[in-house]
Amino acid sequence: MKSSTGGGFRYSDIRYSIFSDVMKKLEKEQKTIAVMIRIFCNAHHETSGKLLCATCTELGDYARERLEKCPFGADKGACSKCRIHCYKPGMRKQVTEVMRYSGPKMLKKHPLLAIDHLLKAKGLR
Repeated sequence: MKSSTGGGFRYSDIRYSIFSDVMKKLEKEQKTIAVMIRIFCNAHHETSGKLLCATCTELGDYARERLEKCPFGADKGACSKCRIHCYKPGMRKQVTEVMRYSGPKMLKKHPLLAIDHLLKAKGLR
């Protein structure tokens, strides 16, 4: 990575690159959980498209907040395998229910996100 001033590498360029990689991974995680919640909500709460009920909107906001505050950042594994469990018990139960329902349907609706999530859950990525 070349510096914008043309003089080789700069610490700030490297720091930005690392931050950018972390954000890409976390954005993929956020997209995956958002899609899973949408699939669940559309099937169980008579919503359609990207519209969510109040409960699922709250769950999505909570999941996004937890991802943003994850101490493992880009190195995080699957939340179900984590030793910290930063979700409140009630929210964790809801996310588990969403994932159990939506996970199999992800293979058909969003195959790349589903495969990436499965590999991560199995510790292969």
